Amino acid sequence: MTRESLADMIDGLCDDFRRRGEEWENLTVEDYLSALAAWITASPGSYRYLGEEMPPDGDWTFFARALSAAVMYE
Repeated sequence: MTRESLADMIDGLCDDFRRRGEEWENLTVEDYLSALAAWITASPGSYRYLGEEMPPDGDWTFFARALSAAVMYE
């Protein structure tokens, strides 16, 4: 995945929420971010369950910076 494809995927999530947000499990930013943290923690087990290999560690600093920047970025 590239930086651009990640941004496109996130835009797709926004579009999906606009269309079908009432069907999402996590309807608030707080609930969504909490679920995101929980999934990241549990992700090795999720990959094992699916019979897939966990990808090698990526640039977690970039992802953390992006999440933090979005708090104030317009």
